[in-house]
Amino acid sequence: MLILRRIILIGMACWLSISAIQADSLSLEARLATMTLEQKVAQMFMVSFYGKQLTEVEEDFLRDVQPGAVVLFGKNIESPEQVTRLTNAYQGAILEGEGIPLFIAVDQEGGLIQHLQEGFTRFPLPSLWTATQNTELAYQVGEAMAIEMRAVGVNMNLAPVADLNTNINNPIIGRRSFGTQAELVAPILTYFIQGLQDNGVMATVKHFPGHGDTSSDSHVELPIINHTRDRLDTVEFLPFISAIDADVDVTMVSHIWFTTFDNEPTPASLSRNIVTRLLRDEMQYDGIIMTDALDMDAIDTVYTVGGSAIQAILAGNDLIAIGAHVGTQTIDIAIADVLEAVRDGRISESQIDASVMRILSAKEKYGLFDWQPLDPLTVGDRLALEAHDVLVTQLFQHGITVVGDANGAIPLQGNVAIIYPATRPTIATECSGMDGNMRYTGVSDSPSDEEISWAITASSDANTVVVFTQNAMSNARQQVLVQAMPQDKTIVVALWDTSDMIVFPDVMGYVLGYSPMLRTTSIICDILIGRLPAQGTLPIIYNN
Repeated sequence: MLILRRIILIGMACWLSISAIQADSLSLEARLATMTLEQKVAQMFMVSFYGKQLTEVEEDFLRDVQPGAVVLFGKNIESPEQVTRLTNAYQGAILEGEGIPLFIAVDQEGGLIQHLQEGFTRFPLPSLWTATQNTELAYQVGEAMAIEMRAVGVNMNLAPVADLNTNINNPIIGRRSFGTQAELVAPILTYFIQGLQDNGVMATVKHFPGHGDTSSDSHVELPIINHTRDRLDTVEFLPFISAIDADVDVTMVSHIWFTTFDNEPTPASLSRNIVTRLLRDEMQYDGIIMTDALDMDAIDTVYTVGGSAIQAILAGNDLIAIGAHVGTQTIDIAIADVLEAVRDGRISESQIDASVMRILSAKEKYGLFDWQPLDPLTVGDRLALEAHDVLVTQLFQHGITVVGDANGAIPLQGNVAIIYPATRPTIATECSGMDGNMRYTGVSDSPSDEEISWAITASSDANTVVVFTQNAMSNARQQVLVQAMPQDKTIVVALWDTSDMIVFPDVMGYVLGYSPMLRTTSIICDILIGRLPAQGTLPIIYNN
């Protein structure tokens, strides 16, 4: 088997050049006409595998079943070189079976969710991008992500998140969101999508019609949104409409029951009222519609994988996402269930054909019919990490936000007490250079009574007190620390979570850093000292 694979890889370049010529001469309609029903239905499935290398069972599955897409999770990813070898193996297995090259997808949202990590650029939260209100930077983030994904053979990003962060108690969206204000989010979202797609990676806007105002997680149960149609039109739908206007390639539909569209408990992903009547017909979206993963508990506690796939196709979805917890045998059964539903007339073959044409059109658009293996050993040359690192710094420089500062205390002057996490000792040097007297007090992430007493002493004769917080919303000891400071002279620097603003309504002002990344503090210090202007716009308004 190993010898055979080496022979196949040696002959791959020659075979692919012939395949490319054939692809050019074969129309999509003609290609569709040559496909069996089994091949067409398989194109509508996005699957995942377990490890960092392709097993023989998985290789056989790809070669024989020929699904349309594979999604990578953290369990599949080790390094750029390894990912390149893995995506080569996926596509090579498909081509061994004379199948159609795959969409290979990954969740690369930026911030909390980005599965390409070690050896790739770590991008900060999307809310920081929104805070910049700089569409050129947003486009460059999309471009940079696309360059890095294409460098390792990934052609589809399961991002951006278009859900507005309107519910502070949302357990799953929160800091993944671009913000709460559609008018601020929409242009950044749009240019990010264009940056991805102009540079060879499909964008996937999610989680339609909007997951932002839920208090439960669809990974665990079926959330319910009771908003009126007027509310949805003027809030939740707006970022998705902007994405549709930007010709986003894929829209992912959530597992949420929207009572204004369905009287009975129905996940949006399985609702014909939402998928076809709202998204496809009313909003006139002509791209690929896909489900969120069907192995999430909002779905798999009620349906079998095959049963939910049938309902998703009947609703109007083109691509059926099967998540990380479903094996190849179960996927085989699900595909067989869909085939049976087509053969007995529950699903029309014309609907299957329409979905497959959308998939084939996207594969043609992104050059998948001319797929070529990538050299894993030269992946570093393709990644352009140094340029992207500069871009990350620019995001912070343009996005870090000063909110309040009623007394005009920034840039700092006079006697200043800086209370900071001792786990970030560089703050004491990064914030040096101010005209005046600056006193530093390092405390633990959950400061003791003794540490708080040190901070009180340090702040007693200060004109201004600066307290750096890290997720104070969920840290009672940090709250005690800040509340022990003179509120009318205190500036809270929220390094991680903007919701720290809610906890301290009486302080003089806030600086929002949006990210735990180390470079955050140096740029914040530049703003505090006056070496840089604060340029960010607050992307999140909390009404709670």
